[in-house]
Amino acid sequence: MTIVPLIFTSGLASGINAYAVVLLLGLLGRFGGADSVPPALERADVLIAAAVLFLLEAVADKIPYVDTVWDAVHTVIRPIAGATVGALIAAASADPGSLGEVAAGAMGGTTALVSHLVKASLRMAVNTSPEPASNIVVSLAEDISVAGLVTLAIFHPWLAASISAVLLLVGILLVWFAINRIRAFRARRRERRAARAARAAAGRPVAEEAVRRA
Repeated sequence: MTIVPLIFTSGLASGINAYAVVLLLGLLGRFGGADSVPPALERADVLIAAAVLFLLEAVADKIPYVDTVWDAVHTVIRPIAGATVGALIAAASADPGSLGEVAAGAMGGTTALVSHLVKASLRMAVNTSPEPASNIVVSLAEDISVAGLVTLAIFHPWLAASISAVLLLVGILLVWFAINRIRAFRARRRERRAARAARAAAGRPVAEEAVRRA
């Protein structure tokens, strides 16, 4: 079961930036001597394609509202990438007690989907800020986090998985907090509108009576 933490961490990271995960794993396997990396990710064509797509995402992910569209498109792509990486890791594992390819793919895909939904929700909240600096800072933080987690997962998989689990839990709590704040804001706005409408309705008879007396 030594591949479980690697699959979990790579799935979570794939939900944030799938192309970075494929690129980093491939580079670590090809040039860093990481035995746990599937050979399929070390191929030159895979590395080139991942590098090009990573550069495209690095730009799109830092532009307000463009990042939201990009996330919407990748709602399918990132879970598939997480599932594929998980299945490849399981297929390449020499551990007879490790997960099967289907179970590994399900773990990687599910984790990627959850982390993607957390990322997309938080980025939509960030887009409410009128300036683009917050998008750039958050995107850079995500890129650095993915790089750190994937690299750590190769050499210290259980530590990386533990950190990933904490980050995922924190992200879910932040989304829950943001949703509650949005609901409270909308409720207050409805109350203010109802109060204004009530005051306007109460003022009409007084105005009409004043007109009749005049």
